[in-house]
Amino acid sequence: MLGAIAGDMIGSIYEFDNIKVKDFPLFSKTSTFTDDSILTIAIADAVLNDRDYQKTLRDYVQRYPNPMGRYGSRFWGWATSEASDPYNSWGNGSAMRVSAIGFAFDDLESVLLEAQQSAAVSHNHPEGIKGAQATAAAIFLGRQGQSKAEIRSYIETNFGYDLSQTVDDIRPVYQFNESCQKRSPKRSWRFLNQPILKMRFEMQFPLAVIVTRSHASQAAAEAFYKGVPELIAYETMIRLDQRLYDVVEAFQTQYVACFK
Repeated sequence: MLGAIAGDMIGSIYEFDNIKVKDFPLFSKTSTFTDDSILTIAIADAVLNDRDYQKTLRDYVQRYPNPMGRYGSRFWGWATSEASDPYNSWGNGSAMRVSAIGFAFDDLESVLLEAQQSAAVSHNHPEGIKGAQATAAAIFLGRQGQSKAEIRSYIETNFGYDLSQTVDDIRPVYQFNESCQKRSPKRSWRFLNQPILKMRFEMQFPLAVIVTRSHASQAAAEAFYKGVPELIAYETMIRLDQRLYDVVEAFQTQYVACFK
């Protein structure tokens, strides 16, 4: 999960400023957490403390109403309304916040079920649920020591995503798209299509920013490479406020440190 938050922070200054080069500093003075990290940590909090997903997401939005990056308008309307019904979203928010589930559960059936439940409180469209499940599954399979080829095959076979394109294929023509069906596959192939012996963990972050400025593939990289490099972890944690820091530290200690 820390990898997802790191990816969010590294990409935060490029949220609305597209970049297509690989040589840039991972962190700057203005790098910070955005709505994606807040909601990722909310799901981690719900898992860690056995809290209701819907209530926890709403609590975090109330506590952090104006983050960098801002919440999507439909999600904001849902999170701040009295109505509890989901709004049939197929947006990528369900996948962006799901990474904790891929780390916290010890069998694939549970991962898929929890990913569905975490998504469905707001993103109950089949594509919204599928994006969350695919992301959580990739993280879980990375934890289990599956090869990149095996993870890619599972995602393509079970979710119908095309993961054949490389970063160099998509970089010249990529345009932002907030749907799960368009954006979730790109998260996966950024990580899965890099040769393991040629790609350091740190290089996943520039590739993520170049292509989609999202962060979920960094959680998959964290699972696959068994942790986040110490300097990246440090730069990430010092940018969290105390409440978020405490949740991340507790989650990493309980669910992640044991397999590094």
